[in-house]
Amino acid sequence: MTVWSKRRIFETLEKGEGDDRLSKRFDLFIMTLILLNVMAVILETVESIYVQAPLLFYYFEIFSIIIFSIEYVGRLWTCTYFERYSHPFWGRLKFVFSIAGLIDLMAILPFYLPLLFAMDGRFLRMMRLFRVLRIFKMGRYSTAFNLIMRVIKQRKEELLITLTIVLVLLILASSMMYYLEHEVQPENFSSIPETMWWGVATLTTVGYGDVYPITGFGKVLGAFIAILGVGIFALPAGIIAAGFESEISKRIKRKGRK
Repeated sequence: MTVWSKRRIFETLEKGEGDDRLSKRFDLFIMTLILLNVMAVILETVESIYVQAPLLFYYFEIFSIIIFSIEYVGRLWTCTYFERYSHPFWGRLKFVFSIAGLIDLMAILPFYLPLLFAMDGRFLRMMRLFRVLRIFKMGRYSTAFNLIMRVIKQRKEELLITLTIVLVLLILASSMMYYLEHEVQPENFSSIPETMWWGVATLTTVGYGDVYPITGFGKVLGAFIAILGVGIFALPAGIIAAGFESEISKRIKRKGRK
């Protein structure tokens, strides 16, 4: 088996296991490149730093795009080694639209789209900001990322129920507050969608203070919603914490068996 065989490329691109030094070095290289890319996106917004070396940022982006593009093509070529992507055409298509495939695609797409389509300046700036999404590529190599994704996947039903409760409560609270405050504050509570800004700020207990009730009934409702919001938003934290505890316990048991 040659060094550059399809199987060897697949093993190198995937997370390094055992004594595969080449794969582990590649993992380290990609993780370092991802972190440097995120740092570059952040530093580019500091004008005093960017103006001193704009070409350095540009050439680093070109280098990163070349590496990420080669990696994407390599993963697309070798993904058929996974059973779920085994079909030469449909398997690769399925990989492209998988979460991991879309993350890999988003890492390079912001660079290529302006070359293919005419875009205005605002959209171009937004596309450049999308480069920060490259940090999600760390999910393949980071144990912490994998743990978070497993917890969310396992607890998705509970989290979805909690989100539904929050949305229902937000709609009810905003509707009631609108009818209580609209006549005395037509600018701040001009409609139910506008009142939802107050609802979000109150339910999340942020309380920016730019919009608040002034009627007696409005204040009572606002206080009740604020107190209720503390309990409602504690639910997702508890669900995720329980998920982490369960996953960590499983990992400890697996290590104990070994």
